[in-house]
Amino acid sequence: MKAYFKKQIALPQDHGSWVFILSPLLIGIFAGKTFSYASFNLFAAAMAAFMLRQPMSMLVKVYAGRRSKDDLPTARFWVGVYGLIALLALIALTLEGFGYILFLAVPGAPVFVWHLWLVSKRAERRQAGIEVIAAGVLSLAAPAAYWVGIGQYDPAGWWLWLLAWLQSAASIVYAYLRLEQRDQAKGRERSELWKTGKRAAAYTTFNLVFSLGLSFLNVLPRFIFIPFLLQWLETLWGITHPASGWKPTRIGIRQLIVSVLWTILFIVTYVSI
Repeated sequence: MKAYFKKQIALPQDHGSWVFILSPLLIGIFAGKTFSYASFNLFAAAMAAFMLRQPMSMLVKVYAGRRSKDDLPTARFWVGVYGLIALLALIALTLEGFGYILFLAVPGAPVFVWHLWLVSKRAERRQAGIEVIAAGVLSLAAPAAYWVGIGQYDPAGWWLWLLAWLQSAASIVYAYLRLEQRDQAKGRERSELWKTGKRAAAYTTFNLVFSLGLSFLNVLPRFIFIPFLLQWLETLWGITHPASGWKPTRIGIRQLIVSVLWTILFIVTYVSI
């Protein structure tokens, strides 16, 4: 039985990805201001679907000859566990009248298949484009949790999805910038630093201006721009202070801290104002 509990098969190994599912879920739960049995089922379904990616990727790697066939039983076991949890949770949600939530899973299917195809081709690493798209799929957890919390569909949930996706996308682009900076020499000209970081700066600047506009027009709470201001300031600091020689772990921890703070600030400014 011990053979089935292999962490590298049962749990996602890219630890920074956890925030891309937990942040939208928490935002939706707090925005809905209710955590019910249905909310629990949604949380279980979303997390199980998220966790399913790791053993499924391992299955593909085994069939592609990238992993030993000894990993096959373990991968199948966890696919079964996570699949069963997701299925039972979704059935419970449907019985409670939230069957329409299942439509949010439709965009995730082709993205998931795309990811597995890249795994089979040994091309899943450093794919910023698919990571941004996948983050958008995971961000659908925000409106789902919100609708379950309030007990009905509300168009406001789409704002939660969009803002959560914008933050995740900017975070991914910024992370790639920081990883790129590791191999760059120190003492580079400021103009060169800004040239390298212009994409990350563009993402966070757009997010800040967009959130400011929404707050100014009273579409969303007036201080909703504050979490995006934090992300913007972090990006400006990161551009002018390159991560030369940093270990990926150090970059990941800092990214995680900023994302956690962003999530907290978003919840506070959205819910309590």
